[in-house]
Amino acid sequence: MRGEVLHYDEDQGFGFITGADGNRYTFTRENLRRVTAMPKGTAVEFQAGGGQARDVFSIAAQTATPAADASANAAPAQASNAVGATQAQHFGRSPEPAEPTDLWGYFWRALTRNYFNFAGRARRKEYWGYFLFWVVSLLIIGGIGLFADSEMGNFDSSVSAAVTVGLCGAFLLATLLPSLGMTVRRIHDIGLSGWLYLLVFIPTIGSLIILVFALIPTQARENQWGPVPAGVKV
Repeated sequence: MRGEVLHYDEDQGFGFITGADGNRYTFTRENLRRVTAMPKGTAVEFQAGGGQARDVFSIAAQTATPAADASANAAPAQASNAVGATQAQHFGRSPEPAEPTDLWGYFWRALTRNYFNFAGRARRKEYWGYFLFWVVSLLIIGGIGLFADSEMGNFDSSVSAAVTVGLCGAFLLATLLPSLGMTVRRIHDIGLSGWLYLLVFIPTIGSLIILVFALIPTQARENQWGPVPAGVKV
């Protein structure tokens, strides 16, 4: 896929790319095909997967390779250029919104594309939209479990609420990583290190500190974890 470098910190070896599909991808120095300067606006090609860009290389650097290499790969290069040209015509446009701005969209993206994503930033609306639907989903699952336990007569036996506990436990386990990633990205959004999430293990006060972090407005400028999230007025 073709894209454009939004930001790259050479000291930390970390950056962001906006792809031809309109989505943002993170990349590190290890994801570069060859170590080279990646200033903002550099046109690149890369392999996308799980919100990350891999095998990244500058298109300008690729075209500067020796003629022998170019001739040996003439057919694949022509095919790649044809695909790239088609993508370039639609650069910045996508059949679906690149960045959802509705609460359900934030929730669904966290459970799909951002399931293992601990990089980047999450605005307040994204954070609270996710946890709103997370709570609603937990209540629905709990209700289904209670109904099933009641119909099976579990409340009248030593089994008790086995179905309810099993369903809710499975949901909590399945959403552990996206919930953790969402909170880390929310902390990044206010310009702090995601490692501060470990404060949650401080009894009582730790959870309150994380709540305060979640309420702080977005840092209205690009920081080391990425540009200002889409939809935020700066």
